[in-house]
Amino acid sequence: MKFCALVSGGKDSIYAVMEAVKNGHELVCCAHLGPPPEVLESNSYMFQSAASSALPILVEECLGVPLIMRRATPERLAVNTNMTYADAVNNDEVEDLFDLLSEVISKYNEVVAISCGALFSNYQRIRVEHVCSRLGLTPLSFLWRIPQHRLLDAMIADGVQAVLVKVAAPGLIPRKHLNRDLGFLRAHFDKLHQKFQFHICGEGGEYESLVVDCPLFKQKLVLDEIEIVFPDGDESNNVDEVGILNVLKCHAQSKEQSAMDISPQHLLSQRIA
Repeated sequence: MKFCALVSGGKDSIYAVMEAVKNGHELVCCAHLGPPPEVLESNSYMFQSAASSALPILVEECLGVPLIMRRATPERLAVNTNMTYADAVNNDEVEDLFDLLSEVISKYNEVVAISCGALFSNYQRIRVEHVCSRLGLTPLSFLWRIPQHRLLDAMIADGVQAVLVKVAAPGLIPRKHLNRDLGFLRAHFDKLHQKFQFHICGEGGEYESLVVDCPLFKQKLVLDEIEIVFPDGDESNNVDEVGILNVLKCHAQSKEQSAMDISPQHLLSQRIA
């Protein structure tokens, strides 16, 4: 199927694209919902927006496909926080997703499916599926319910290079761990899991990431100018401090191409089974 990837730029949404391609689907474009104007990060139950400024280059130059990007509507919030979303609520943030994907299919009518990086959140999965159902699209969730330890190891083994762009958990220090690679931090995550029940893939909001290279990328993403922002205005570097990596400037850089293994035995579903 020809599909659009719902992407944040993080490891989950990009790895979901890799798995969709391995399973024979064709990537047409990507869609991203950024924060409202003049806002660094959306206060959202649904969407990652940390490092949103890097998405145009990541998608259009690194992945090499068009990007459809909209800004979140400030007046739309998580109004319906129930575990069901049966009816559209006009002032709910989910309707921003409906508007975004409506724009996708109006521009690319060959798109019949949407990939997303949902792992364990029924809240997110139900809402993506609801919007897809209203638009006649097939949701693709190749990472759903895969054990987090195995999934992160598979991502790293498959060449996903991602850096942290938000930290919000004990044991993650903004000035120490932001802009560090997942592979470098993998052992540290295990220690945090043992000590704090830290979610290895960040499903508890412990961290967010930005992919700077993977086998699907035609070019790699280079972060030229960054700053660390403390949303609460406290730069104390306490272990439980929230910090965000603001990407001020980035570019795509040529790299040696590496073919992605799309043989049946290399499918994630076969390796994790």
